[in-house]
Amino acid sequence: MEEQDSVRANTLSTALVRGRAVKFVILLGIVSLFADMTYEGARSVTGPYLGSFGVSAATVAFVAGFGELIAYVVRLASGFLSDKTGRYWTITLFGYALNLFAVPFLALAGRWEIAAALIIAERFGKGIRNPPRDVMLSHATKEIGRGWGFGLHEAMDQIGAVLGPLIVSLVLFLKGGYRLGFAVLAIPALLAVTILIVARILYPSPRDLEPITEAAADGRYPKTFWLYLGAVALLAAGFADYPLIAYHFSKGTAISKHWIPVFYAVAMGTAALAALLFGRLFDRFGLSVLAVSAVIALGFAPLVFLGGFYMALVGVALWGIGIGTHESVMRAAVAGMAPANRRGTAYGVFNTGYGIAWFAGSVLLGYLYGISITSLVVFSMAAQLLSVPLLLVVGTLRARGD
Repeated sequence: MEEQDSVRANTLSTALVRGRAVKFVILLGIVSLFADMTYEGARSVTGPYLGSFGVSAATVAFVAGFGELIAYVVRLASGFLSDKTGRYWTITLFGYALNLFAVPFLALAGRWEIAAALIIAERFGKGIRNPPRDVMLSHATKEIGRGWGFGLHEAMDQIGAVLGPLIVSLVLFLKGGYRLGFAVLAIPALLAVTILIVARILYPSPRDLEPITEAAADGRYPKTFWLYLGAVALLAAGFADYPLIAYHFSKGTAISKHWIPVFYAVAMGTAALAALLFGRLFDRFGLSVLAVSAVIALGFAPLVFLGGFYMALVGVALWGIGIGTHESVMRAAVAGMAPANRRGTAYGVFNTGYGIAWFAGSVLLGYLYGISITSLVVFSMAAQLLSVPLLLVVGTLRARGD
């Protein structure tokens, strides 16, 4: 009888923890929804916005790529500092504030250099807040399935990424211009920070949502972690950033200016669906699902850069599938490769490698764009395809417990 009571008590306790974990994921998902409305709304037009100052495609690609590089490299310091101090909430709040409030100030930029600095500052803020936020999410997703938990968060994230570009598109359609579009995005920025503060009050210690796990015995990560990092670095190198895609659209005649953020919204919509689907599949089949998504997504390059209106629309949808799985499955997999007390550092190391590869790829893609769009397409597809066998190897090793 006492044993049955103990089982019921443990079951009830697990159910309560799961319930709190789901609510925490949803709450942070709402924060991300408003945050993405802000900075993804801006990013949908930063390419043509920089182009309006008369800069070249190489400059646009450099600014976008350097911003991503900063966003990922700073995660190494942010992740380490989070683990060292335990101040996950403080660092997350600071990062979100910088990430979001840089956007409305783009409305005041009078030179491309100022606009570029604000674009990079926005990425810098995102880099600061991501590792501690992902560590807190990893605690909550342990009981509900990491693929599903990160996928749910990413899906809500991408809902905001759909709405933001549509808001900017509406502003442009009504002849409001880029500056008014950036100014309007101050509203979701304020909402995101407010809800984040509420989450901090309701969940002061997200670590309590995860059962106690082993501490790191030494400073090393498993071999699969480094193989995995190599695979996703190839994916990152071959994946064009949207500012370059938007720049390409703005230079042609097939897609008018107000359609560019709409295409981005389509990409974010497919990213949301892909995050949920591949997140659930990851919990069931492991990392092999990332290889499948890579094969699907690599078709974006020829469709986007060589196709007309409808082919480009399909291309950005495939691009969105890649983004959705990158932002959900990739993060979920890292959580399973590092103990809780070193997870922030693991996210920092992983994202730094990913970001360096993204920056190098962005610079090369921008350079190739000025020489031959066909060569850009070939490099993009080849880099992504080379990641597939590595991902399959890592998936096999993980399944065996190596």
